[in-house]
Amino acid sequence: MIFVVEDEEALRELIEYTLSTKDYETRGFENPIDLLNTLNQAENNEMPELILLDVGLPQKSGIETLRILKQKQSTKNIPVILLTAKSSEIDKVQGLDTGADDYITKPFGILELLARVKALLRRTNTLKTEEYQFNEVILNPKTHIVSVNERPISLTFKEFELLELFLSQPNLVFTREQILETIWGGEFQTRTVDVHINTLRMKLGEMGKYIKTIRGMGYKISE
Repeated sequence: MIFVVEDEEALRELIEYTLSTKDYETRGFENPIDLLNTLNQAENNEMPELILLDVGLPQKSGIETLRILKQKQSTKNIPVILLTAKSSEIDKVQGLDTGADDYITKPFGILELLARVKALLRRTNTLKTEEYQFNEVILNPKTHIVSVNERPISLTFKEFELLELFLSQPNLVFTREQILETIWGGEFQTRTVDVHINTLRMKLGEMGKYIKTIRGMGYKISE
């Protein structure tokens, strides 16, 4: 089931129709309040596989709604694609750092939408390891909990994905371009990577020193 949250009725119906032609079940919502009420009343087996969430919604913005979803245990792991008319880098970064898995800028092509939906569902349905551990850092992909020296730390969604990437392949050097493509879809400047690396190091405290800069190449995590 895919939930489509879009206040523009014609666009919402077009998205739902297009998804249905590819055998996806859908449910449309005109505003975020109805979405949140439905999710609050849903059982685990009634949760959507994916939410398409418009940013410019009435009552609550898509970013506000996304923040609520990511704060709740029952909904924080539901993949979200933002539909946004805002194309500036700072708006995209805000959405991704709040917890969005992807974004599409309006106006978008239906084929692009289908491709992104398919790719995200494929990625999130891939079986994940129970836990990653490196020295005193432990990351659980299912619960989205990271701890250092047995104390939980708070990471943004992108910081979490960045750390998970490093922990999944210790000692492997990732170029900035590889990191951009994997975490951000390649549509940002390499400076974005550097900023997130620095913030992640600070949040990891003493363990941050293990994320190492390899001059002229990129980054890796190693002893």
